[in-house]
Amino acid sequence: MAAAESYSARHLSVLEGLEAVRKRPGMYIGSTDSRGLMHCLWEIIDNSVDEALAGFGSRIEITLHPDGSVEVVDDGRGIPVDVEPKTGLTGVEVVMTKLHAGGKFGGGSYAAAGGLHGVGASVVNALSARMDVQVTRGGKVHQMSFRRGEPGEFRDGKDGPSPDAPFSPFEQSSELKIVGKAKRGVSGTRIRYWSDAQIFLKTAQFSYAELADRARQTAFLVPGLQIVVRDRRGVQRDEEGQPLPEVEEVFHYEGGISEFADYLAIDPPLTDTWRLQGAGTFTETVPVLNDKGHMVSTDVEREVVVDIALRWGTGYETRVKTFVNIIATPKGGTHLNGFEQGLLKTVRKQAEAQARRLKMGKDKLEKDDVLAGLTAVVTVRLAEPQFEGQTKEVLGTSAVRQIVSRTVEQELTALLTSSKRQLKQQSSVLLEKVVAEMKSRIAARTHKENQRRKTALESSSLPAKLRDCRSTDVESSELFIVEGDSAMGTAIPARNSDFQALFPIRGKILNVQKASVGDMLANAECAAIIQVMGAGSGRSFDLSAARYGKVVIMTDADVDGAHIRTLLLTLFFRYMRPLIGAGRVFAAVPPLHRVEVIRGRGKPNEYVYTYSDAELTALLKKLERSGTRYKEPIQRYKGLGEMDADQLAETTMDPSLRTLRRVTMTDAEDAERVFELLMGSEVAPRKDFIVTGAAGLDADRIDA
Repeated sequence: MAAAESYSARHLSVLEGLEAVRKRPGMYIGSTDSRGLMHCLWEIIDNSVDEALAGFGSRIEITLHPDGSVEVVDDGRGIPVDVEPKTGLTGVEVVMTKLHAGGKFGGGSYAAAGGLHGVGASVVNALSARMDVQVTRGGKVHQMSFRRGEPGEFRDGKDGPSPDAPFSPFEQSSELKIVGKAKRGVSGTRIRYWSDAQIFLKTAQFSYAELADRARQTAFLVPGLQIVVRDRRGVQRDEEGQPLPEVEEVFHYEGGISEFADYLAIDPPLTDTWRLQGAGTFTETVPVLNDKGHMVSTDVEREVVVDIALRWGTGYETRVKTFVNIIATPKGGTHLNGFEQGLLKTVRKQAEAQARRLKMGKDKLEKDDVLAGLTAVVTVRLAEPQFEGQTKEVLGTSAVRQIVSRTVEQELTALLTSSKRQLKQQSSVLLEKVVAEMKSRIAARTHKENQRRKTALESSSLPAKLRDCRSTDVESSELFIVEGDSAMGTAIPARNSDFQALFPIRGKILNVQKASVGDMLANAECAAIIQVMGAGSGRSFDLSAARYGKVVIMTDADVDGAHIRTLLLTLFFRYMRPLIGAGRVFAAVPPLHRVEVIRGRGKPNEYVYTYSDAELTALLKKLERSGTRYKEPIQRYKGLGEMDADQLAETTMDPSLRTLRRVTMTDAEDAERVFELLMGSEVAPRKDFIVTGAAGLDADRIDA
């Protein structure tokens, strides 16, 4: 019987745990698509990061190879290579083949670790067609290979390592080969693996953008750690669309989470980036294995180290990212609750002490008032954190709340009451902003309550300019926001008044990216649009109360029209964002040209609409090739008002004939960065954007 076909007790002992991983991979990595593939990579990277956190490494290199493999190299201590007495296996084999075995269970190697070292590595090994592990330690380079979790040897050809190479599993005992020598003091681990095509979907692939984002985030959280990310797959492209043979980025930040907060913030600063640091202890009862092998409940004292970077800006959005032992907790948990609790208590106390100067009256600050314009990174470190669920998205350790809250209170109070001139000035400006936000919130609430008191039958409840529809069915109704009175005059006979409502605006509305909530509500056009929608604005916006199922922005097909559309979208994005998230905001696509095609022989002429210059050129060439004549000059629409009602209905308003462009928001953060660039108060980045893009601008598009 061939060695590869035999099945000894040794194979059974190695694979008994890993076989369960291969049968139900979703239990361990969530899914078998790209998300699961990336999860496996995080498990390997996190092991290297934990070495750096413990102070034993300063550089990690991650490389995506063209053959689908990925390689992670660090300069940590290296996985232990000596024989573990209980199993009789080397440390490398224990870590790579045994579930729940690794350096984080004993408590001696890592005080606070990101994951459970060993669980991740062995799971990734089980789901890999091949894994090569190389450990540099004690002046020697050790190597061991695995196929689907089973240790053995690959006989590679001259083309280099491949998961398809002939494989021979170890029979009686494993061998951790020594394949080279290393300089004294040099240590580290190199892991390269090929994901198993039997497990993962064909469409699963590594995302370089996601990898770079995670590497950047980790480099911020571990000051001094250098992370190099390379993509050699040739899938990235340059500005001209040509494939790049290799892309490399290096992430290295000495400033830590203070730099992270500055990186996350997109608005001009109102305060400096402040650092709040502290620590506390609590007692936790945990089951511990005694000398007789029994689990005994034992009281253990835990230390929680709190490190927070925060700054307020002139904007109104809130960005708070939370981490536990560098694990991102996107859904928060007790550390976020403690942070918000301490923040509100401290700022409320300082504002009440200066209530007369700030003209607060009897109103009280709420959490949203304090969080407006805040960018913060909240990190806590503790041994064996308790998470709610396997995904580690929510921290559940209850004692952390009070420790974080106390740290925020002590540190922030010291900053806000400081006698230093600069801090005193920033504290004063911050309290004024928070109180202004409170007043705007109260004004918005009052405005909404007044609207709700009025019935739909009262003529005063809606602006006189609105031409409402007869239908009361929200799903089928449409609101067209029309640019100018001339377009409105054409749109009235072009619409179907059963379900299409019209609301005209005069030119360019207020740029709400720069304006405060109070200024926005005081602006007649903005207030009227919010009034017509009937669902409130900002944090109090209620999507279920919206009066129309679709909002269609209908502006001219010129530069001014594009500007007006951008201003309207900024209003919807800032104050009625759920409408965009639900896919209920659209942009009309009016035609640019009308070509009258001569059919002859008594047939009526045919009208063809085109929506761009390129489309017009292609149409004319097609007509000339076929010998079809058309009337000159070709009509070019400068505005919606130039169309007849029939033409506007046929091209832009009739649901059976029109084209609408849905405004989507797949990534709110990216969209927000674009809005801030185009519409924000920072001029320099917008100038750079204009200068860079000026070369590619078609001068004929400028309406001058």
